[in-house]
Amino acid sequence: MSDYDTFDGRFGSLVIGSAAVERLWTGGRWTEGPVYVPAAKAVVWSDIPEDRIMRYDETNGAVSVFEYPCGYHNGHTLDACGRIVACEHGGRRVSRLGFDGRWETVVDRFDGKRLNSPNDVVVKSDGSIWFSDPSYGIDSDYEGHAAKSEIGACNVYRHDPRSGETTAVVTSLDRPNGLAFSPDERTLFVSNTSSSNPPAIHAFRVAESGCSVDAERMLVTSDAGVFDGFRLDQAGNLWTSCGDGVRAYAADGTLLGRINIPETVSNLCFGGRKRNRLYITATSSLYAVYVNARPAVGLHSLR
Repeated sequence: MSDYDTFDGRFGSLVIGSAAVERLWTGGRWTEGPVYVPAAKAVVWSDIPEDRIMRYDETNGAVSVFEYPCGYHNGHTLDACGRIVACEHGGRRVSRLGFDGRWETVVDRFDGKRLNSPNDVVVKSDGSIWFSDPSYGIDSDYEGHAAKSEIGACNVYRHDPRSGETTAVVTSLDRPNGLAFSPDERTLFVSNTSSSNPPAIHAFRVAESGCSVDAERMLVTSDAGVFDGFRLDQAGNLWTSCGDGVRAYAADGTLLGRINIPETVSNLCFGGRKRNRLYITATSSLYAVYVNARPAVGLHSLR
């Protein structure tokens, strides 16, 4: 089977036919949340059920445990200072790895109530932190600690680190999961992994203030499992996990093509020296493939 399936001619310019998908590591239970850390020349990702963070060194291919236990981390991103910002199922918080090597709480409550289990996170160029908060980490003891939701809803939030204010910006989805901004930050994309609705990625227009959203449309739906995590490239194409591999969609929602992965894909990120290597977490393994695309410019190019 080929590593690639093309559904639109534009996909050919985004992939390198001779570049094979490589499995860099295996041995996890459910791998998630990869982030490329340029200063370390490494990819960091979560193995949620094992309550550990893993690290792949791109200089020599070595894989090691970055931290254990870790509060059942899920998604990661970088802030403008290059610090890792994390979603913790166990700690029910968004945390940040300080320059002193210690994890510090960024936000763990909304309206005085504990968050469910933050899942994915993105830092906007204004420094605000946007994150999804479904209940997967409190649904059982497998990926966190079983508990009842204090908020009673699964939302997407915006946290302003300057004021300390946290606001709910998306309240219309049952299980908001992956999220990312368009290159111009005028659109927020959020995947919904609810079992009661068709798996979909929704596009929300960001308000002029940059602090909320004021319109919603369904961009794409899946016929092969859920969309989990995703990232956008400089041209606005959306590279997303799906039940049948990694799918690439144009900005208008046209399915361009698919990268075939032999396990269920959870998430991905751009990395490598030229930021043209797609790192992919899938069930028990970390994969990578070189592509003809790079992450959106600005702050997001760090991912």
